[in-house]
Amino acid sequence: MTVRISLVAAGAALVLLAVIFELIRSRRLQERYALLWLLTGTVIFVLAVWRGALAAFADAVGIHYPPSALFIVASAFILVVLLHYSTVISELSEKNTTLAQRLALLEKRLEDKMPEADGGRE
Repeated sequence: MTVRISLVAAGAALVLLAVIFELIRSRRLQERYALLWLLTGTVIFVLAVWRGALAAFADAVGIHYPPSALFIVASAFILVVLLHYSTVISELSEKNTTLAQRLALLEKRLEDKMPEADGGRE
C-alpha cells in the first residue's frame, strides 16, 4: 500500500473522528450512539497508519490488495452501525405505537367523564 493511500485513509478517519466529537460536543449525537462510530473511525485510522497490521489482516482473509481490506473493514463497521440503528428505530417505533394507543385511551376516558367540556361539539 502506498504512503499516499495511507495518508488519505488516515486523513478521512481523522475527519470522521472530528465530526463525531463535534456532534457529541454540540449534543446532536448522544454518547451511547457515538461509540460505534468512534470505534469505526479508530479502527480505520489504526489500520491506515499501521500498514503492517492492514497487510496481515488482508493476507489472513485472502485479499491481495490491502486498501481493499481497509474498505471491507469500514463497510463491515458501517453495517454494524446500521444494524444497531435499525434495532433502536424498531424499539422507538414500538414505543411510539404504545404511547399513541395509551393517549387515545386516556382521551376517551376523559371524554367519557366530561362530556360537557367539549362545548357541545360533535
